[in-house]
Parts: sequence; structure tokens; C-alpha cells
Amino acid sequence: MNKKKMAKESSFSTKLKELRIAADYTQDYVASFLGIVRQTYSHYETGKRTPGPEVIYKLAGLYNLNVADLMHLCIELDEDIYYDAPVPSQDSVDMGEYLTFISKESNRKKYSQLSDTEKQMVFYYGQLSRADQQDIMDFLKIKYHRKRSLKSRQ
Repeated sequence: MNKKKMAKESSFSTKLKELRIAADYTQDYVASFLGIVRQTYSHYETGKRTPGPEVIYKLAGLYNLNVADLMHLCIELDEDIYYDAPVPSQDSVDMGEYLTFISKESNRKKYSQLSDTEKQMVFYYGQLSRADQQDIMDFLKIKYHRKRSLKSRQ
């Protein structure tokens, strides 16, 4: 097997593992969802096996991605070669950046107690300018005070 093909497979297997961990799923859960044994799924994450089209379709559904976005996320294309394929959507680009962020050991430990939604909020908030972050904080404070005001009237 040549190194280029091996790199693509390991990228695919690595992204599958990152997706699973980011979603806080176990290998057992993903395997059960796919209708396969855990060992088979484990082989997908280690690059020993490559999932077929049906499994890829189910994985896309599990992670709420379309198949094209899952493939763009998992396969590194050679930028020097033109591919007559769909351009990655902004969702798959965002998901790729989020997976890189949440896969860092320091971030995984730091944010381990947060829900998936909270982790995503931390990620996207960190991508904004200081002014945009302040706008969001102002908005959250307004929402919080409105909610408190409504509760006190009841």
C-alpha cells in the first residue's frame, strides 16, 4: 500500500474516531446504531477496514451530516488535482474546524463536563471578534433579565 493511500485511510479513520468522541458516543453505541459488531467498527477507526456505502450513509445520518460533507470531512484531497466533485459545504468546513478544536487533548479535558451544545458554543464564541463576543454577552444578559422579569410577574 502506498503512503498517499495510507494517509487518506488514516485520515478517514481518525475523523471517524474524532466524530464519535466529539458526540460522546462509545464504539459499542455506534456499532449498534450501524447494526454491526463493535470489533468491525473498531477496525474502521484503526484503518484496518473501510466501511461500505451503506455504513457511510448511516454514519452521515448518525452525525447529522450529508454524505458529501462526511466524505469532505474525512478525506484529504490533493489540492494539485482537480476533482469534479461538489465543493464542501460550510457545515463540513465548520465541523472539521470544530473536530480539530475538540480533539486537542487540552480542550478535551478542559471541556469534558460540558454538553455537546455547550462545547460548540465555546468553539464558535472563540472564533468571533471581541466586539462580536461582547454583543453576544449583551444579548445573553438581556435574555436572562427578561426571563427573570417574567418569572417575578408570575
